[in-house]
Parts: sequence; C-alpha cells; structure tokens
Amino acid sequence: MSEHTNALDVDSELLAQLERLAGTPELLVALDFDGTLSPEVDTPDDARALPEARAAVLELMALPHTRVALVSGRAMESLLHVSELPDEALLIGSHGVEERLDAPVRLALSDEEKSGLARLHAALDAVADDYDGVWVEHKPAGYALHTRRASESDRAAAQERARTDAATAASGLTVRLGKNVLEFSVRGTTKGDAVRVLREFTGATGVLFAGDDVTDEDGFAALGADDFGLKAGPGATVAAHRVDGPREVASVLQTLANLRAGTSA
Repeated sequence: MSEHTNALDVDSELLAQLERLAGTPELLVALDFDGTLSPEVDTPDDARALPEARAAVLELMALPHTRVALVSGRAMESLLHVSELPDEALLIGSHGVEERLDAPVRLALSDEEKSGLARLHAALDAVADDYDGVWVEHKPAGYALHTRRASESDRAAAQERARTDAATAASGLTVRLGKNVLEFSVRGTTKGDAVRVLREFTGATGVLFAGDDVTDEDGFAALGADDFGLKAGPGATVAAHRVDGPREVASVLQTLANLRAGTSA
C-alpha cells in the first residue's frame, strides 16, 4: 500500500462507502478539474492539480479494472494543457461536447451552429470591451464570459448584459453560470450526459464523481445507488458526501486507491 494510507481522516460512513466502492468489479473515477483537483486561480492556464491529487490519480490509473476520467467545462485543448495526464486518462471537455475516449477528440458542428457561434462571439466581445477585468474565452461549441478579475458591480452588470445580448444574437443557447464565469453554448450537453457516456464506455459497475461547481450537479444527479458523489467546498448539492476542497479530495482519492489496491491484491 501507499505511504499515504492514513492520509484521510473521515467519518465512518464515508469510509464505509469508499470500502464498498473499492470492491466494485469495474470502477470509474470521474473528476472535475478546477476547484476539485486544482485550486482556483486567476489565470486558467496556470491551474495544475495539487501534487497529492495527481499522485492519487496516477495510482488509481495503474490499478486493474479501474478507469480515470476528467469531466470539465474547459475546452479540450485547455484541459490537455493543465491536466498533464497519460493518454490512458479519459477526457471530457466543454461539459460533454468534446470526448477523448481512447480515440481522437470528437466534435462536429453544423453550419447553423457555426453561424450562431460567430454572432455570439461578436456580442460577448462587445460586452467584455465595456468592463474592466472581463474577458471572453473561446470554446469549441460556445464562449465563456470570465468575470473573476472584475469588480462586483461590473461583474453583475456584465453578466446581465451578456445574457440579454447573447439571447438576441443566437437562439437556443444553453447558458451555465459557474464561479465567476457565464458560459453560452450551442450544444446542450451536461456533465450528467458525460457521466452516462463514460459509464457505458467503461462498463463501470461503480462510479465516483467529484466536483465543486453548480455545473457538477448534473453529474451528481446521474449517479446511482451504488455510486459515490463527492462535493468539494460550499454550496447546495445532491452529492451524498462533502469535503472542504482539493486537498481533501486528494485524500479521498488516495484512500480509495489504497483500498482498491488491497482488494486487488
């Protein structure tokens, strides 16, 4: 077993659930990245998983009958940049729009979707130009308006205007509010859809899904009675378990790796 066997100080109920999950025949560990494996940072490209989180993920990936996936709102290119995981990791980007499932990334937009994206881009760029600390991130099926660096008043005003102008620019958009970010997409996939796709692809008999943001609630809602939902940080959630943040998530993952290694042995 790892030297981190006693890394996690948890209540008996959480530990019992981890022990049960560790014994499932085919395990899927699906993880959000920002705020779950990595602390929140002002510059998205600077985000990296905590060393202890990365170590636990790699230990899980090395175990038999165990697959690890990242399920992120980040575009796939950005997720590849910050995750720095071996190719065996399954990756879901843009809330399920982009998939790397032991194969090249898949994404195809219709001409109508591409036209809507162009109009959306112009509308959001105009909003960002009028507020300090607000900027627009391109994603394959949409755009994200980042307001983390803006004042509280500018953040609220920019998000309100963006909602109005985006709706005028393109119809049928999916809008997601996250931590200091407002996302618009021409596709309506969610992290719940991603969890279902991953479960089917891996043949998982048990799933751990961990996340910290509002958009992760769709992932928690897709879990079944034999699965394990882990919420990182504050906020309302349907997840059965909660920890304070990425460092505690890393401890949960390390404990699961230890338990599953013992079961495999």
